[in-house]
Amino acid sequence: MFKYSRSTSPLNNALITLELIYHTAVRKVRATHNNALVAIGLVIMQSLIMVTIFYVMFMILGLKKSAIRGDFLLYIMSGIFLYMTHVKVLGAVVGSDGPASPMMQHARMNTAIAIFGSVLAALYVQILSIMVILFTYSVAVNPITIYRPVPAFGMLLLAAFTGFGVGMVMLAVKPWAPAAIGIVQQIYTRANMIASGKMFVANTVPAYLLPIFAWNPLFHCIDQARGFIFVNYTPHRTSWEYAFWVGLALIALGFIGEFYTRRHASISWGARA
Repeated sequence: MFKYSRSTSPLNNALITLELIYHTAVRKVRATHNNALVAIGLVIMQSLIMVTIFYVMFMILGLKKSAIRGDFLLYIMSGIFLYMTHVKVLGAVVGSDGPASPMMQHARMNTAIAIFGSVLAALYVQILSIMVILFTYSVAVNPITIYRPVPAFGMLLLAAFTGFGVGMVMLAVKPWAPAAIGIVQQIYTRANMIASGKMFVANTVPAYLLPIFAWNPLFHCIDQARGFIFVNYTPHRTSWEYAFWVGLALIALGFIGEFYTRRHASISWGARA
């Protein structure tokens, strides 16, 4: 006698999906700490520690002369911020709820919502922490000027985009070999400490060494970002188009692999992971 009716219009479904992504993102932000401000503060501290370490390293090794003419700390932060955004988004994708997760038992919840919610949470925290650090540095230490802020921010998003692509490929393989993917993720993250090029610019790399870094889309993102941040630097050896197409190809492959994995998912995978 009583029937439950639910609107199935495309607009209504889209709004419900966006709401689920939003709540998933909030849940991920609070996963680190119950207080969202504390969770963001922890990310800020991580970035500040890395900036401090690389600043000391540059001073000890005498690499300050190789930096771009301009604000030296901004030069260091430009590489660290893009690197942190890339690896944090990658980690968020790999760590998102899989097809065998108990969260998938809830109606309308699926792996795509879990993935996008995790990415949104990581990107939100990173962008907010970057804004806080840059504002504090500009007000309290030294006023900074970014040559072309909009394209520079675009390179930050492109770094997140490529991290999303690499994370999707790892996520698709993770249920089949969780231990191996954990090792690969650590190796990739550690290797990018050098391979990302945040310690130098592509124009100064010798031709015989350039292929060692040119494969890495994050290397292109960081170098192009510095071209937009500093008026005195014009990148000649990197291309943001390369990073975009590589990221797009990785995302396509990752979603294809994730779809295949989801069809073969089993509850026992949760115990193996």
